[in-house]
Amino acid sequence: MPLTAYDLTGRTAFVTGAASGIGRASAVLLAEAGATVHCADRDEQGLHETATLIKTAGGTAHIHPLDVADRTQVDQAVATATAATGRLDVMAAIAGIMHSSPVLETRNEDLDRVLNINFKGVLYACQAAARTMIATKPKASGTSSATGTGTSTPTPTPTGSIITMASGAVDTGGPGLLCYGAAKAAVVQLTKTLATEVGPHGIRVNAVAPGWIRTPMTDRHDTEAQVHTEGIMVRMSPLGRVGEPEDIAHAVLHLASDASAFTTGQILRPNGGVAMPW
Repeated sequence: MPLTAYDLTGRTAFVTGAASGIGRASAVLLAEAGATVHCADRDEQGLHETATLIKTAGGTAHIHPLDVADRTQVDQAVATATAATGRLDVMAAIAGIMHSSPVLETRNEDLDRVLNINFKGVLYACQAAARTMIATKPKASGTSSATGTGTSTPTPTPTGSIITMASGAVDTGGPGLLCYGAAKAAVVQLTKTLATEVGPHGIRVNAVAPGWIRTPMTDRHDTEAQVHTEGIMVRMSPLGRVGEPEDIAHAVLHLASDASAFTTGQILRPNGGVAMPW
């Protein structure tokens, strides 16, 4: 497959959590690949900074300050983004928060807050994107492909890629990760279920499950804890390092592009080899 499979020129992408970290790196890389990128986050200053990075590099970016836990805000932002170009090709639902508390000390408000952002926020983005992609689906090209029986079957016209953000916590668990891990496990189930439902429309749905990535969200720890945790991850990783946002952004680009045209319902795990599930 030629490298042009990664070319997103003429396509429209919507990225939540774009104000920093993995979301920012993904928005910048999608724009570098040629997409018009709509950046969404509740951090408006961070959005402006991301948009500036994209525009300075010659790309096209628009910002949408919003709370992903508010379905109405998400629907309106996706509608606005789609109206600008008449299409939506990529949804990267990356926005999320971290929370840590022992199971016996977890409060209702802790669980609700994490589920509202890390699961419902992803659900709302997926719903808005899938509905839009179905409604704006291009007409079939009429091309066909040969089968093993010598007959031909229609080649579906790709209409979009939805990318969710899971977590290595789903595979490894860990003390204090009940709320975060439960929400990310729900994202995995959402990804697989939605992939079966929208596949007939030519829409692919996949998740990225990063390992430990050095971002503002992980940097919330105090310096001593940060160094300790990263030291553990370095020792566990066959590659001997922790990840950077750009490592995950490249996974997002792969799933957004035609290079993954036959990939759906999958969990891509860029984690440095810390976890190797079947």
